[in-house]
Amino acid sequence: MEPRVGKTRRPRADSIRNRERLLEAATEIFSAGGQHASLEAVSRRAGVGIGTLYRHFPTRESLFEAVYRHEVDLLIDLAEQLGGETDPVDALKRWLQANVRLAATKKGMIQALQLAAAGSSELKAYSSERMVGAIRLLLERAVRAGKVRDDVQPEDLFRTLIGIFYSQGPGDWQPTALRMVDIFVDGLQKR
Repeated sequence: MEPRVGKTRRPRADSIRNRERLLEAATEIFSAGGQHASLEAVSRRAGVGIGTLYRHFPTRESLFEAVYRHEVDLLIDLAEQLGGETDPVDALKRWLQANVRLAATKKGMIQALQLAAAGSSELKAYSSERMVGAIRLLLERAVRAGKVRDDVQPEDLFRTLIGIFYSQGPGDWQPTALRMVDIFVDGLQKR
């Protein structure tokens, strides 16, 4: 019998489902402002034992990081979906607005997500690279269609989006942030 060198087993279907349930539960709990909520609360919400949580996420930080990656991945999926939209400017604006809405929804989780991102340069690189790539997809499509200026880089748009998030004060900042996105996208358009 030959040794199974280099082969890795695929995760079982129930393990994959448990991981997804844990991510969803953590997102709900942390979004509600409970970034300090116990991991036991997360496992209860997911309907799994604490041991299952620790097998997937051995530390609180690893759970925050996984939630952060999951949120970034959702935005990337949305960019790919919007990439097929008829109006490329509208697709770009809708994606930027989705970022604002996601940040507003996850306001209770922002501090925890910032801690996860700040603690890992690899995670920062991962999220920045994926987000800039999503912007590039939507921006280049709008440029090719002759709808927006061609002198704006995806990195510029990413920095602007981050600036919009960080410039907002406490309270109901989402309407102002959405208006800022509209103003910025309007300024990108060719006249």
